[in-house]
Amino acid sequence: MKITEKDKYKILEDEKGDLTGFATYISQNHKKFKNDNVIINLLQKEPVQLENLLSFLEISNLHRSNKKSFVIVSREIDIDSIPEELIVVPTLVEAEDIINMEELERELGF
Repeated sequence: MKITEKDKYKILEDEKGDLTGFATYISQNHKKFKNDNVIINLLQKEPVQLENLLSFLEISNLHRSNKKSFVIVSREIDIDSIPEELIVVPTLVEAEDIINMEELERELGF
């Protein structure tokens, strides 16, 4: 796994090509990321199937329940088919925007 640290978040990328295994690894090692906003960069893994994204649902819900952002970046998926619990955007810039908006909402008490 490749980790890129930014001021407000960490970008996690799979280097092995197994997205379900990657989601499992993140779930098992959640302690390492639980205090960080997380972006899962899947741009190099296109095309991504809905089943692959759903493997991140449980860890996304857990992470967001701890008041931290969890955003997946993938442009090759039909946004309308994704459950509302998952935040999926097509670019890293949009992922950063989501994190900034959610941070602001948390500061305002929403």
